Amino acid sequence: MMDGKTIAFLVAPEGVEEVELTEPWKAVTQAGGTPKLVSTASGRIQAFNHLDKSDTYAVDATVDEVSASDFDGLVLPGGVANPDFLRMEPKAVRFVRDFFDAGKPVAAICHAPWTLVEADVVRDRTMTSWPSLRTDLRNAGATWVDKEVVVDTTGLNILVTSRKPDDLKAFNQATVDAFSA
Repeated sequence: MMDGKTIAFLVAPEGVEEVELTEPWKAVTQAGGTPKLVSTASGRIQAFNHLDKSDTYAVDATVDEVSASDFDGLVLPGGVANPDFLRMEPKAVRFVRDFFDAGKPVAAICHAPWTLVEADVVRDRTMTSWPSLRTDLRNAGATWVDKEVVVDTTGLNILVTSRKPDDLKAFNQATVDAFSA
């Protein structure tokens, strides 16, 4: 159980795949954790269902207002635009890197590992992602595998990765397990 643990969900102001935000959020909540929506801008973020706009969600804090030390773990939801935007924001990249430096668990699904590549934290890790990121991850020093979920413990922290929304059940379980450790 994750009683008393606070988990950051880092998303860009626009472009997060809604189900990759909402389903892990529910899993964290059901396990007794407290999810917090962190973004690069205050206000509301725009979620997407594939390429179509969906709901908006209130931001709890910006990367300027918090640090990795405020949280027990980090979830990086996917969507194509979301991680592409985040990897171009130095403060977001530093926020992600700080979780690795602190040895805190991180979970990333679909295209989210793009942000991990930019943070330079995938070298010598085994991970999965949306298939189009395979070459990017290999070029950054990771070993890419095609599995629904991969839990890598070779670094200072636990890294959970999954490929796509169809893998959310396995991703959510592995994420809750990692955050409960």
